[in-house]
Amino acid sequence: MATKIRLQRGGRKGYAFYRIVIADARAPRDGRFTEKIGTYNPNTNPATVDLNFERALYWVEVGAQPTDTVRNILSGEGVYLMKHLKGGVKKGAFDEATAQKKFDAWKADKQKGLDKVRDAEAKAKKDAVAKELDQEKKINEEIAKKVAEKKAAAAAAKAEEEAAKAAEAAATEAPAEEAPAEA
Repeated sequence: MATKIRLQRGGRKGYAFYRIVIADARAPRDGRFTEKIGTYNPNTNPATVDLNFERALYWVEVGAQPTDTVRNILSGEGVYLMKHLKGGVKKGAFDEATAQKKFDAWKADKQKGLDKVRDAEAKAKKDAVAKELDQEKKINEEIAKKVAEKKAAAAAAKAEEEAAKAAEAAATEAPAEEAPAEA
């Protein structure tokens, strides 16, 4: 029986989520499988992979053939590097401790790269929010200026109206005062 390491689709329409499974090569994509060894979520940045490293390494060593996407995932997680290092240990090029040191150094370097990506994304989000806030503040200031101008214009119109009424009242009172004086 030829075994494959493949992705099994899940999730809703437009938001795929995959399980990494060991299956018979003849089984359909979402059909029966032998073992689930992890999950893959391409919707996050960077893509999230949760993998049972020991089982994936075991299946690669016994000859299970991964699909192209799964090969990239396993390579990114270091399964193929560990297989290569174990081959070096079997040949006597170095011992198990050295192989583990090399793998740990590679894993730490990879983690730094992932952290940089996450930090850059977080910074970009923060900058976008700050820029949006500044634009909103400018718009609010313009609106406040327009409101202040309208209030000032309304106050000036009201003052003119009151001044006109006062002048009119003064004009009507003045002849009224003069009229009794004449009589």
